[in-house]
Amino acid sequence: MIVALLNQKGGVGKTTLALNLAGRWADQGRRVTVLDADPQASALDWAQARHHAGLPRAFGVVGLPRDTLHHEAADLARGVDHLVIDGPPRVAALMRSALLAADLVVVPVQPSPLDGWASAEMLRLIEEARVFRPALRARFVLNRCGARTLIARETAQALARQDTGALVHTIGQRVLFAEAMQSGHVAAELEPTGAAAREIAAVAAEIEELVR
Repeated sequence: MIVALLNQKGGVGKTTLALNLAGRWADQGRRVTVLDADPQASALDWAQARHHAGLPRAFGVVGLPRDTLHHEAADLARGVDHLVIDGPPRVAALMRSALLAADLVVVPVQPSPLDGWASAEMLRLIEEARVFRPALRARFVLNRCGARTLIARETAQALARQDTGALVHTIGQRVLFAEAMQSGHVAAELEPTGAAAREIAAVAAEIEELVR
């Protein structure tokens, strides 16, 4: 399975989700590689922080911020169960290449009108990619949300009405994710039975179910 975390808007939590999903699948015994397609190389920075902290290698992280990554991704995917692409913001050529590589696109969206506007552009790019990849699947995922807030409920309802649809499970706004990223961990390593770990596990299971 090749799953790409993509959104035209930066700061929506793509890297955090990509690494935590990879960590969940690796913990389940899956062979996982994260392909860092963002020129900012945040996933690679995380892997370096993990190495410097003396933590064991959880999964591979490979940097490939090139618009030819869809040619390389197929080869990388053959050696693993899951290839997770951490996509770039605002780089259309890289975004299109990631779309051409993916089996499933997951679009993280925060409960914000600005994120909703950015998502419209992402939907357009997905439709363009389906000309070449008719079987390409896509889902929104509501990220960094307070589940009981009005704007979170309204955003979830709006996403569900889109043709692309949204994942049933959502990810909350949790400080633990930032703490884990800074130290080269994933959230489940710091709090294995905490809310963040449970949310990631639910989203990871839903994604796997979609691509079966």
